[in-house]
Amino acid sequence: FVDCGVPNRLVQIDRVITPGIRCTVQLDIKAYESKQKSSPKKGAMKGKVVSPTTPRDEDGIYWGYTTRLASSINAIFDECPYEGGYDLKVGTSERGDVSIDDPKFCLRKKLTKKSKLTGDDGGDSEHFNHLLIVFGGVAGIEESVDADESMTLSGEDSKKMFDVWVNICPYQGSRTIRSEEAVFIALARLSPFIAKNGTTLGSQSKGKSKHRVVKTEDVEFSDGAISEESSDEE
Repeated sequence: FVDCGVPNRLVQIDRVITPGIRCTVQLDIKAYESKQKSSPKKGAMKGKVVSPTTPRDEDGIYWGYTTRLASSINAIFDECPYEGGYDLKVGTSERGDVSIDDPKFCLRKKLTKKSKLTGDDGGDSEHFNHLLIVFGGVAGIEESVDADESMTLSGEDSKKMFDVWVNICPYQGSRTIRSEEAVFIALARLSPFIAKNGTTLGSQSKGKSKHRVVKTEDVEFSDGAISEESSDEE
């Protein structure tokens, strides 16, 4: 049984899983109408355990995030979980060679030399599937690159790692912006550009979407280990 947050009702799932593992449960609308007598536990309803990517893939709704710990800035690229890597890489820097306030600024997947010669861009020359946005610390991405001994690139040439090297906050006023603040600022300002050229996920009405629907790689659970939110008594 799983507590899905339904008041006074547990959910009976279709499989046995390790206690304390966070899982995504798909509930049928009829489950809310099920009678208490039909379930072995009072007030319980039935549900199906699905991949945590299902809400995003099928309905296009936000369903939380996962984290990946990279040992260095180079590992961010080398250990990318997506086949083919990130097809649009954005580096944020106050020394960016383009400002987000530039009327011509956009986020578009760049064509490879091969696709330019053959004209084969997979039918989608602008829309990207996997966008990477990199933030530096107080001293910027350049310091992280200099500190990575596995890289031959110097910090001054950090922009060569990215398709877009952008100044998100050209009129910041202060000498530095804390990383946690930069994340919110950047995501808010980049959101319209991401929505315009990012691949649409989720169900689409026929004939209304010009974007391709791409399914994310299936994973079984949101957590690979017991959640810290679970107590030893559970």
